[in-house]
Amino acid sequence: MSDAQSFRNFAEFYPYYLEEHSDVTCRRLHFVGSLLVLIVGAWALVTGKFIWLLSLPLIGYGFAWVGHFKFEKNRPATFKHPFYSLMGDWVMFKDMLVGRIRF
Repeated sequence: MSDAQSFRNFAEFYPYYLEEHSDVTCRRLHFVGSLLVLIVGAWALVTGKFIWLLSLPLIGYGFAWVGHFKFEKNRPATFKHPFYSLMGDWVMFKDMLVGRIRF
């Protein structure tokens, strides 16, 4: 599938998203980044140290982009499909958590 492809909805996009995450190390880095976003976000809200919320995009995208550039050897879908890609990150996180996708 082409990066320039348009998708009518997330259901059409998600198989493409999974193709772009075929490397297990890339998927693991996405998982770690997403998990850290949840942990740091919750910690910031509970402690009132809201300045840490500014680090969430760096944490989440940092881990994901290392996975893409170093292991997957492709450009993150975020560049062409930012909203669907963000949704895909969380659906893939859930799918990995429940065992639907190999960890």
